[in-house]
Formats: sequence, structure tokens, C-alpha cells
Amino acid sequence: MKTLAAFAMALTLGAAPALAQPSPKDDPIKVVYHFDAGLEQAAKGLRNIKNHLDVAPKTKIVAVAHAQGVQFLLDGAVNATGNPFNVNVEELEARGVEFRVCEITLKSNKIDPKKLLAQSRLVPSGVVEIGRLQAKEGFVYLKP
Repeated sequence: MKTLAAFAMALTLGAAPALAQPSPKDDPIKVVYHFDAGLEQAAKGLRNIKNHLDVAPKTKIVAVAHAQGVQFLLDGAVNATGNPFNVNVEELEARGVEFRVCEITLKSNKIDPKKLLAQSRLVPSGVVEIGRLQAKEGFVYLKP
């Protein structure tokens, strides 16, 4: 009986590493990038997202903007060197990145949604969207 128990234990322990290994069929990692601090954060964050996709191109990325973070998604927004943000946003959207903007922020700051880049999608609340993505859809949180 002891021999049978030891054999069963050895099989269980031997199989544990195989069970822990991700399979090639595993879903890609999902990441939400949180933008809330203006144009400097946006420039850094967009660069982070580009680098992220260069290394892990199958990553599902959603960028959520609220408060001062919506600025880079407004038509005509430029970075510190005068380069327009829309170019980076368009390139990242072509790579599968989604851009979501807080409707509360737009209303409280009297920003017309028509001023948003075409790649932007409104969500009722940026912070609620970030929480939902983490809790309900398994997204990892990153803040540049």
C-alpha cells in the first residue's frame, strides 16, 4: 500500500510541471495602459506601447484615457517636439491597439467629442473601464 501511495505521489509531482506550462493555444496577454496625466505621459506611454508590441506583437492592448490623459487624443495635439500625436495613434491602431476615452472627463471639461481623433471610442467612465478590464477580462494594468 505504501508503495502504491508513493507511486501515485511521484506521478502527481512529475505531472505538476507539465500542467503548469502554458500551451501554445493560450490567449495572448491583455494589457490596459492608463493615461491620466497629460501630454508628457502620453508621449512616454505611446512609446512604451510601440516597444511592447515590437517585442510581443500578439499582445492585446487597450489604452484608457481620462482627466488630463485625454489631451493626446484631441485633434491637433502635439508632443514637446511639435510632432502630432495622431500619427502614433494611427500607427498603433493599425497594430490592434484600442483607445478609449472617459465620457465624464469630456463632459466635466466641456470638450466636444467631435474634437477626438477618429480612433477614440467613448466609455462612460475611464476608471470604471480600467477596473472592468482588469476584473472581468483579465487585463494586466500598466501606467506609463
